[in-house]
Amino acid sequence: PLLAILHVATSFNPSTFLTRGAPTSPGLKASNYDTVTVDLDDRSYPIYIGGKFDDDEGSKLLTQHVKGNRVFLITNDLLAPLHLERYEKMFSKEKQVDTLILPDGEDKKTIEVMSLILDRALELNLDRKATFVALGGGVIGDMVGFAAAIYQRGVNFIQVPTTVMSMVDSSVGGKTGVNHPLGKNMVGAFYQPQCVYIDIDTLNTLPDRELQSGISEVIKYGLINDADFFIWLEQNMESLLARDLDGFKYAIKRSCEIKADVVKADEKEAGLRATLNLGHTFGHAIENGSGYGAWLHGEAVAIGTAMAATMSAKMGWIDEALVKRIYDLLILAKLPVELPVDSPMDEEAFLTAMMKDKKVADGQLRLILLKGELGNCVFTGEFDVEAMKSTINEFVAECAGPSSKLVEQL
Repeated sequence: PLLAILHVATSFNPSTFLTRGAPTSPGLKASNYDTVTVDLDDRSYPIYIGGKFDDDEGSKLLTQHVKGNRVFLITNDLLAPLHLERYEKMFSKEKQVDTLILPDGEDKKTIEVMSLILDRALELNLDRKATFVALGGGVIGDMVGFAAAIYQRGVNFIQVPTTVMSMVDSSVGGKTGVNHPLGKNMVGAFYQPQCVYIDIDTLNTLPDRELQSGISEVIKYGLINDADFFIWLEQNMESLLARDLDGFKYAIKRSCEIKADVVKADEKEAGLRATLNLGHTFGHAIENGSGYGAWLHGEAVAIGTAMAATMSAKMGWIDEALVKRIYDLLILAKLPVELPVDSPMDEEAFLTAMMKDKKVADGQLRLILLKGELGNCVFTGEFDVEAMKSTINEFVAECAGPSSKLVEQL
């Protein structure tokens, strides 16, 4: 069986296992939204992707996934003035709704802040039939999902992502958790939502920098799995940056289709799902070494993707023409492809942080790298270590290096 193969494989081409796209089913108003299904047998759930939802339609879609009478709606202090009242009204048409507003920011993705969700749930006497709702980006989604996973040993939750990053990546697939000072997302659980509700109109309120950050994850899907999608992004990036919602609807849907296929094949990241982390091992090291919040996640992943492409070319696994296309698309998306001169990163900071990565197995670092034609990658521990070190040193050559505080943290 597939998973038995993945347990022993050190490298593979994900195209061997993935279909070109998960089937979709029409919703209440097919012109407004599409549905992508994450197929996990009795834990399967829909991803609704659309725009121009009216409140009655949204209420019906969302409340059908609430099994009890109570909804606990959690967002952050940045999004609350923009979206909280609307979603509170949508759920309150049929359910009793309580809300909680958390502080915004990657640096707030901690056990201490997540515990505020548990504290409030207990104060409200919420029972196991309650449904938690995450209204926000990846930080809110990850923390609310983790809180739902551990509150009374598990309650239902719904993802309502409001950023590109969360729409195409963090809200889909059941990864939940918080950061630890020694590593990103090191404390958490796999816990699937009841549904994911994506209203692309919320992107109209997203700052440009956040929009661009999320696009890095969209580019990833083309690189690891779908050459045609990568080409489409090359041709349509400017319209995405101009917030063409029809273009975003397609880009989000295609990204979710690819991720749904991967999650179906490898829910707990035994092998194949790790390919979704292209650029993340380098990127997480940058986030950790620079201090959480210094970089948006997608910005760090963009630099990490550039590093993975550079390292792959150094080993002769991809040609320089593809490396140039990757850099060109990242730059076109207004994403960083190098570290600034005041970065605290050096070789030691990278290697120390990378060895704390969740993909390390039995003390061996494993990376997702590009190999072969566009749309192919490998997840492997069998790589040229000198090529990796050479890549790191190339990227940190003009950096200031870590302060004593950051060295101590690492």
